[in-house]
Amino acid sequence: MADYVAVLLAALLGVGILLPLVLLPKLVGPRALRSGERGDYDRVKESPYECGVPPTGDARRRFSVKFFLVALLFVIFDLEGVLIYPWAVTFQKLGVVGFVEMLIFIGVLALGLAYVWRKGALEW
Repeated sequence: MADYVAVLLAALLGVGILLPLVLLPKLVGPRALRSGERGDYDRVKESPYECGVPPTGDARRRFSVKFFLVALLFVIFDLEGVLIYPWAVTFQKLGVVGFVEMLIFIGVLALGLAYVWRKGALEW
């Protein structure tokens, strides 16, 4: 049971931080206008701001799947870096077995990258 005390404390700390962050804006923040009320509604104020350029066109425009493929590839290879860091820290303890396992891991990722590259997902 003592092992779960740390988990319980972390959960209580998380809830203790989350609740004020969620409830405080509802209590202190500006109220939404009910239907029929006039307020300080301003079309310019409510428009999205992007680098000082006024929005043009439809926001629901279709994008190529390649944008999403590049995002997914970024996440995959970013996670690879996250997994390689602890391996590098414990490299000497793992020995040859750990080295071979990491070579297999990097090899599988390299095959995935080669496949995606050959399919043309990285070409614009």
